[in-house]
Amino acid sequence: MALIADGYRSDFLTADLPLPRPVDGREVVELPYIHFTILLDPARRLAAATGVNIDGAALLDLKRADDWRLDPRVPASDQAGEALYARNDLDRGHLVRRRDPVWGAPDVAAAANDATFVFTNAAPQAAPFNQGPNLWVGLEDHVLEYASAHEQKISVFTGPVLADDDIVYRGIRIPRRFWKIAAWMAVDGSAAPELRSAGFLLDQGPSLDAIDLGLRDVAGGETPPPLGPFLTFQVPVSDIGAVTGLDVGLLADADRFEVVATGREAERWILLTDGEQIML
Repeated sequence: MALIADGYRSDFLTADLPLPRPVDGREVVELPYIHFTILLDPARRLAAATGVNIDGAALLDLKRADDWRLDPRVPASDQAGEALYARNDLDRGHLVRRRDPVWGAPDVAAAANDATFVFTNAAPQAAPFNQGPNLWVGLEDHVLEYASAHEQKISVFTGPVLADDDIVYRGIRIPRRFWKIAAWMAVDGSAAPELRSAGFLLDQGPSLDAIDLGLRDVAGGETPPPLGPFLTFQVPVSDIGAVTGLDVGLLADADRFEVVATGREAERWILLTDGEQIML
């Protein structure tokens, strides 16, 4: 019998926490999977936002699946499929990380593992970023290990920044930035549990000192946009809402990040070079 794709649950934590949605009138298609949900932007053919529930007490360590496929619930023309990633160094970067929804009964965890390999959950990322031992990957490990070690429930929201000026490659505008927000319930002594959050943004874009990654379309000679060094920042959650056009109100209210009182991003955002710098 097929398992029910329950999707992201807003009541997973003690606080009711809805999935961030566009506030600018953009059309999105809500796609529930097992333990996570994707809001697909069909105009961009990529996710606008994703949300996943992680139960640290019930995580299972399963082998990686690798069967990327289109989601049959939406037209193929609304998804960035295999053609985007063929014959170049662009990776199918998981938005909902493969390991995050892999918890619960073995059959449920296995189905969640498999479900993360759907193209609606992928975004084009430069291979050194997606595969390399950089801080963005380390950040995901940090969140997951925290949930597992403390047997704690965490909700994680991730997506690309779908900017109007992203450069087009093979009919798809390639995001230069990606964002992530983690949310959890913190307990300090005898106080009631309190919702807390932390926001992060990765920049892989040509606004940085671009490097030639040798991305080439062998058949057509087309070159994707240059992708730069992969810088990770801790940022105010409210800034993520501003750059994405998503409603992050409750998450912004729970943000523990101390913000410098300035209007300049460069002075509000903290470039992370070590995990010890992360403010939780």
